[in-house]
Amino acid sequence: MRALLARGVDQPLTVEEVELPDPGPGEVRVRVRAAGVCHSDLSMVNGTVAPPYPLVLGHETAGEVIEVGPGVDRVQPGTHVVLNWAPPCRRCWYCGRGEPWFCERTGSPATARGRTSDGSPLHVALGLGALAEEVVVPQEAVIDVPAQLPFATAALLGCAVLTGVGAVRRTARVAPGDSVAVIGLGGVGLSVVSAARAAGADPVLAVDVSPAKAELAAAAGATDFLVADDALSRAIRERTHGRGVDHALECVGRGVTIRAAWRVARRGGQVTVVGMGARDDVVSLSALDIFHSGRTLRSSVYGSSDPDRDLPELARAVLDGTLDPATLITDRTGLDGAAAAFDRMARGEGARTVVLP
Repeated sequence: MRALLARGVDQPLTVEEVELPDPGPGEVRVRVRAAGVCHSDLSMVNGTVAPPYPLVLGHETAGEVIEVGPGVDRVQPGTHVVLNWAPPCRRCWYCGRGEPWFCERTGSPATARGRTSDGSPLHVALGLGALAEEVVVPQEAVIDVPAQLPFATAALLGCAVLTGVGAVRRTARVAPGDSVAVIGLGGVGLSVVSAARAAGADPVLAVDVSPAKAELAAAAGATDFLVADDALSRAIRERTHGRGVDHALECVGRGVTIRAAWRVARRGGQVTVVGMGARDDVVSLSALDIFHSGRTLRSSVYGSSDPDRDLPELARAVLDGTLDPATLITDRTGLDGAAAAFDRMARGEGARTVVLP
């Protein structure tokens, strides 16, 4: 089959023939019908995260089960599924506490699975490697969804939407009337904007370095769009009676934007880091500022969500018209156009590119 490979940090991405093993006990083979190009994949290309190479990229995907291994009882051939890149074990201490997003079984950026055309061991991103024609995964990684759900929309539920909606509903717990600022308007950030608006937040201030994101922000439900610059704190305080926002959600994963989110939150407000950053990117806050501001700083890992519980709920919301992830899709392409999608994302262009193998 064909797949999009990264062979090293900042090396050109290539579409190559690779070989996957047959499904073993408890495993399923899924034909990929749609896969989103996510910033976490870019982090594995530019060195922010250091996985082993060669690596099949991609983890945000939907498809159709075409083969099951012995002992599989969760799905059958023909089932439409969204893939979960962090399937919990349901047995560890964190899972027992109802926090499956911290499951001790997950955490590796890549899993060894299959071989390249020259026989080299192959790795797949986040246990999936979904920017490919097919994947072989544990049955716990597949969640069945209604067949009438469009594949391109369903793919986004597996990462951008689940992460963004979860950050608003489950991590930050945004309430009606709360003021919200969202910094970074990629696929996840726009999902946060949409979820905040749906939660009744007002105002919802969308922030990005690119003025071109204004139209996307408005479509997602933002009440205001602001360009990230040195005057950002003042501009946000002008819109929040001089106080700052109740919730600042950072969706970039950089020290400078986390610091910006901290500055625009009001005293006693919440700062939620949704973006994944680099190990050596340090955020510095003064001890007096931490004490005086009374702000809370926390992260939102996978939207503090349980995909087995939350993803079917999101699928129902799409079908009944209360959630429309299709507004996040700014480009569609085949596998041969996936490398260019990474270039666009690195330049900050658009929201989500969906690859249709």
